[in-house]
Parts: sequence; C-alpha cells; structure tokens
Amino acid sequence: MKLLLDANLSWGLVAKLKLHFDDCEHVEKVFASGIAKDIEIWNYAKENNCIIVTNDEDFLNLSGMIGFPPKIVLLKTGNQSNYFLEEIILKHKSDIEALAVSDDYGLIEIF
Repeated sequence: MKLLLDANLSWGLVAKLKLHFDDCEHVEKVFASGIAKDIEIWNYAKENNCIIVTNDEDFLNLSGMIGFPPKIVLLKTGNQSNYFLEEIILKHKSDIEALAVSDDYGLIEIF
C-alpha cells in the first residue's frame, strides 16, 4: 500500500511513514513543479494505486462525485505537528490497511 501525502501535509512525514507502510511519497516530489491541481493528484493516485492522505475536504468532494479509486484518508485534526500526525496515522494503521483492501468504501476520516 502506497501513501501519497497531499501538499497540505509536511514532506517531513514521508521518511517516518515509510518505516511503517510499503511506500510513501509527497506530491511536491511527484510533480516537477511541486504544484498540482487536486484532479491531477487524484489521477496520479489512481494510476499509481496510491491512497491520498490529506486534510483537504476537496478530495472528499471528488470522491463523492467520482467514486474510488483512489482511496482517501481525510485527517480531520486541524493544523498539528508532524509528531502528532505521525502518531495518529500510525494509531489508525489497521484502519488504513482495511481501507486499502476494501471493495465497499474508499474513504476514512481520522479525528
């Protein structure tokens, strides 16, 4: 399972999460300009079998309109430190793993 961190999350999380997930990358490294529209991120994630990790509800809206894949982990935590985000993502690792294999749902919200 590959995680794709949205631009609103720190690239500093990538190395930490790679220790616990198959792979993790940040949109700023994926797109040459470091900037991408939500639909470009969506399409990349779909083509590369990534789960988008974000705190941007625009992906919730895209998921509602288009469906999945890609699958979305929506962090509803507000602005938090990298340490806090790493801990909450790892706390919900089993939920994220279940999302990755589910045919029934394409989004989880983490509070």
